Amino acid sequence: MRGGIVAASAGLALAACWSGEVQARELAVAPLAWTPISYRLEEQPAQQLTPPTLGARLAANKLSVSRLEAGFDDEALAAPSPALAQGSYGPVDEGSPAPISGMDRSQYRSFGSQVGAIKWEMAAAVAYYTAVNGSKLTEHPIAPHVQTEGYFGRSTRNLGVDKLAHVYSGYVVSEILYARLKRKTGNAPGIQFTAAALGLGIGLYSEFWDSIERSGGWSWEDVSMDAAGAAFSILRNSVPGLDRKLDYRLMIVPGAGGYRLSGKRHFEAQRYFFALKLSGFDALERTPLRFVELHLGYRGKDFTNEDRAAGIKPQRRIFAGVGLNLRELFFKDSDSRFGRAAGEVLDYFQPPYTAYHADLTK
Repeated sequence: MRGGIVAASAGLALAACWSGEVQARELAVAPLAWTPISYRLEEQPAQQLTPPTLGARLAANKLSVSRLEAGFDDEALAAPSPALAQGSYGPVDEGSPAPISGMDRSQYRSFGSQVGAIKWEMAAAVAYYTAVNGSKLTEHPIAPHVQTEGYFGRSTRNLGVDKLAHVYSGYVVSEILYARLKRKTGNAPGIQFTAAALGLGIGLYSEFWDSIERSGGWSWEDVSMDAAGAAFSILRNSVPGLDRKLDYRLMIVPGAGGYRLSGKRHFEAQRYFFALKLSGFDALERTPLRFVELHLGYRGKDFTNEDRAAGIKPQRRIFAGVGLNLRELFFKDSDSRFGRAAGEVLDYFQPPYTAYHADLTK
């Protein structure tokens, strides 16, 4: 089941990115209303002075009749109009999602309204995890029960690599839901908290399936790590600019026997790490260093049943290194759907052999 967590997260991430709607940078331009630049009373008939747009503008700016007689000046026309400010006029700020035309963000202020905005995405996530775990119903399930697994101890089953997989799962699912909420609610306030709560809810649902396994059980250690991943998503989407600087990623380095979809060899191939992207710093974003990242992470090795039976000591490794910022290198500001999707995936997954890591612990 633990292997399914990573596969499910990666599949959901790719599906969301491929839609082309994650952090879309489109232009939302309202229909341009006819507005005169200069108009003098003595030069034009009076009835032409009050088209709907001009009337709204005059009322909003409280222009007097005396100013009509003197004619509009450039300064008056440049003043902001509350009537026009209610709509989208001109390009949307690059850091904000393109809102759906006519969207009223005030209707998405409550938790329930935000959940309702992504009800189909939530249904798809629940359906996916049900499909991944459904076979457990045919494997002699038992009543839900709890087991203590520990975290990173040398005697734990997977040296804690499976716990970092839970962090990753909680983080990625929360990030996907945040991106969908940002798109569908026009970046309504508080959506990062809603996304994290729902992401943790998906983790709890998945943990329930573990609780009916004879070889498993409900693990509060797993739940706490799911919560840690959701919390990091909140932090990343609350601190301005942090998403440009810091990622939490997975890199899979297959062993001699290739990559396994489950079991201890599956976890042995995984490396989880934080990536500090130098491109996110203003002083470096136009230098060659923008293609460089600094990594700090954790991995485990020699903890299979065969290794332990042979007396091989399990190895826990904290590592540091440098990597290539592949999104910056190949997909920055891509105009194509494929390019945007690939760029988003690279914020969460590092292809093997694109980074150098050195162990800090032995």
